[in-house]
Amino acid sequence: MGVEKLDGTKNEYGWSKSKLGANAILGVSLAVSRAGAAAKGKAPYQHIAELSGNNDLVMPVPSFNVINGGSHAGNALAFQEFMIMPTGAANFHEAMKIGTEVYHNLKSVIKERYGQNAINVGDEGGFAPDVTSPQECVQLIMEAVEKAGHSGKVDIAIDSAASEFQDGDLYNPNKWVQDDDGASKITSSQLSDLYRDLIKENPQLVSIEDGHGQDDWAGWTEFNEAVKEKVQVVGDDLLVTNTERMKIAIEKKSCNALLLKVNQIGSLSEAIEAVKMAKKAGWGVMTSHRSGETEDTFIADLAVGLSTGQIKTGAPCRTERLAKYNQLLRIEEELGAQAKFAGKAFRKPCDPF
Repeated sequence: MGVEKLDGTKNEYGWSKSKLGANAILGVSLAVSRAGAAAKGKAPYQHIAELSGNNDLVMPVPSFNVINGGSHAGNALAFQEFMIMPTGAANFHEAMKIGTEVYHNLKSVIKERYGQNAINVGDEGGFAPDVTSPQECVQLIMEAVEKAGHSGKVDIAIDSAASEFQDGDLYNPNKWVQDDDGASKITSSQLSDLYRDLIKENPQLVSIEDGHGQDDWAGWTEFNEAVKEKVQVVGDDLLVTNTERMKIAIEKKSCNALLLKVNQIGSLSEAIEAVKMAKKAGWGVMTSHRSGETEDTFIADLAVGLSTGQIKTGAPCRTERLAKYNQLLRIEEELGAQAKFAGKAFRKPCDPF
């Protein structure tokens, strides 16, 4: 790319954007993409599909963040996000309906059990009840799913954000517990065992993101080998949408899915290359927002244009989150009868391109 040559900075993981700055480069990259779409008289998702060589547009399964913990909330829960994925929906707008109804039933369940203060929302719209147990969070969600009348249609995903509670070579699941003395620290292998127990007890748990620290390659590889494709193992902090780190992960077999953040890598071109690499490796791809967001809807078009099959962009709450979901509803309406929904095939919604 011309801008890469103009910037001219590199580090061990490739183009570092240290001279011109990633924020400036990303803004130009997305603006040029939108201008290209406008010049063709096409929607951004159609233009992105053409740029990437994707001929099979698929609507993503929304992954709604409904319970917050870690650095995203003020409670004592170590894991950062518990999400619901309406994989049993027939189409995207039904998935939105299911997700919204479960979210509001969850609000009632949490309020009844923990009181009014427990239904305050975190920065991505999820609730932050005063719990510490991941299993308790899963049980709360499944109770809400049943109350909403959607049993069998909803799977669960977790973003542990384990780097946040990593302490050297150990992990402290009680980091946010008041007056914690650190006695509950566990090893990387013990953390993997915790996840395996959760998976065994909860067959609806289908995806775990950032289950280990960003440089705990051994922990990632051990866990990914243990679950053997049964569960999606998503790399966010591990990969940072960087193809050089992805090459290491593919070689080590450290994960089986990419979390796609276009403003993490800093250009649309690099984001497309990351998705193509992931799909060719047989990985899943989850398009993602950031915890600090605006009402820009580009990632909605990105998810459809690249047929990532899944998108996480917060709870069905707060305008900066709803803006993306509303854009996806508009895209589905525009596609009409041609709109495909990833559903249960969210990990591999289309052939590699």
